[in-house]
Amino acid sequence: MTETRKRFKKIGITAGIISGLMYGLYTTFVLIAGKYEPLLGAADVLPGLTGALILAYVASGLNDLFAGIWLTIYNIKTGRIKELGRSLKLFPGKISLVGSFVGGPIASGAYLLGLSMAGAYAIPISAMYILFGAFFSRIILKQKIIPRVGVGMMICVVGAIVINWVKPEGSTNFTLGIIFAFIAAVGWALEGVFAAYGSAMLDSDVLINIRQLLSGIVDLFVILPILGGMGLLGSTMLSVPPVGWLLLSGLCAAVSYLCWYKSNSTVGCAVGMSLNITYAFWGVLFCILFIDQPITPTIVVGSIIIILGAILVSLNPMELFTKKED
Repeated sequence: MTETRKRFKKIGITAGIISGLMYGLYTTFVLIAGKYEPLLGAADVLPGLTGALILAYVASGLNDLFAGIWLTIYNIKTGRIKELGRSLKLFPGKISLVGSFVGGPIASGAYLLGLSMAGAYAIPISAMYILFGAFFSRIILKQKIIPRVGVGMMICVVGAIVINWVKPEGSTNFTLGIIFAFIAAVGWALEGVFAAYGSAMLDSDVLINIRQLLSGIVDLFVILPILGGMGLLGSTMLSVPPVGWLLLSGLCAAVSYLCWYKSNSTVGCAVGMSLNITYAFWGVLFCILFIDQPITPTIVVGSIIIILGAILVSLNPMELFTKKED
C-alpha cells in the first residue's frame, strides 16, 4: 500500500472515530441543556406526552438550527454556499429533503424523547439504525441480506432485549422511551436510504447543511406552534445556559455529520458506519461521567452486544485479517 493510500485511509478512519465521538458529545450536551431552567421546570408545568413532545422539539429544533447555522458558516468559508439553492432545484436534492424530514423532525425528535424517558438506555437502541438500514435496503433498493448481515441483525435484537431486561428504578416511562428510540432508529435508516441517493449526485456537505436547517425550521416553526410550545421556545432563547449548551451540541452534531460523510467517502460506507455507531459507547460513557447516569450490568452488556452486532451488519471482520496490503 502506497504512502498516499495509507494516509488517505488514516484520514478516513480518524474522521469516522471523530464522528462517533462528536455524536456522543452532542447527546450529552443536549441532556445537560435540559438540566437548566426553563427546560428543567417545564416538565412540571407541561406534564404528559404533549409536554414531553414540546421539550423534545425545543431542544431538537434549536440543536438542529444551530447545527445548520454552523454548517452554513462552514460552506460559506469553503465556497459551497451557492450550491444550496441549486441542489434544492434538482430531483436528488428534493429526495434528500424527504430524507431530511424523516431523519430530522421525526427521528431526532423521537431520539430526544427516548433520552428524556429512558435516559442513556435509549442510545444503544437508536444505534440499531444499521439493522433497519439493511432491512430497508433489501426492501427499497433490492439489496440481498447475506448471512453475516442476518446474524448481525439478530445480535442487535439480543442486545436490545438485554437492555430492556431490567428497568431502572424510578423510570415510569422507560418502555415508552425505548419505543421512541426504536422510532429514531427506523427514521435514521430511512434517511440513510434517501441520503445515499442524493449524495451520490450532489455535494454531501451541502445536503447536510440543508438537512439541519430544514429540521430546525420545521421543528421550531411548524411542529412547536401546533403543540403550543412557542412560549417555552421564547423563554429558552432568553436563557443563556441552555442556549450555550445547545450551541455546543449543534456544533458537535455538525462536525459529526461532516466527519461521517468524509469517512464514508474515504474508507467506504461499511467501515464509516461501523466507526460512527461507536456513539452508542461514547454517549453512554459521557452520560455516566457527566450527568450521573446510573450504570447497570444490562446497559453495559446490552450496549456492547448492539455495537458488535451493528459492526457485523456493516463490516466483514474477516476482511480485517485476510486483506493483503498492496
